[in-house]
Amino acid sequence: MKFRIKIEDQIFTVTIDDLTSRPIRVQVDGELFEVWPEGETESPTVPVALPVPPPPPITTPCTSPPSRPTVSTNQGGRHCVKAPLPGVITAIAVRPGDQVEYGQDLLTLEAMKMKNAIRATRAGTIAAVHVNVGDQVQHGQVLLEFTD
Repeated sequence: MKFRIKIEDQIFTVTIDDLTSRPIRVQVDGELFEVWPEGETESPTVPVALPVPPPPPITTPCTSPPSRPTVSTNQGGRHCVKAPLPGVITAIAVRPGDQVEYGQDLLTLEAMKMKNAIRATRAGTIAAVHVNVGDQVQHGQVLLEFTD
């Protein structure tokens, strides 16, 4: 399903894959995200006959400095997790130095009265968290970084 969504003055193209699969794969302006409906477990509800390879990671090398000026702009070897849409950070589940696994909750972003769990798309170590609870973030803003 393909939608054009207007939020404030920005228009986003949103493509949603199969709603019965878990996680649901969603593309927002060409950037791929995994969505886990709130209140569901991470195990699939539909039996799968063949193993399914994990989706490619959506973290990207940091190319721009973080939004907070107190953080060093040297991003060598780090991967960023960026905001999939504008909203407010309502919870942060990790701190710098934490080891995380694929699929683990990193933080919660509330947008349009919906809480969206931002989950790890790779295992690794958190290098930096660039947001605080209550921060208003914009689409594409760097939320946190992984070390390589």
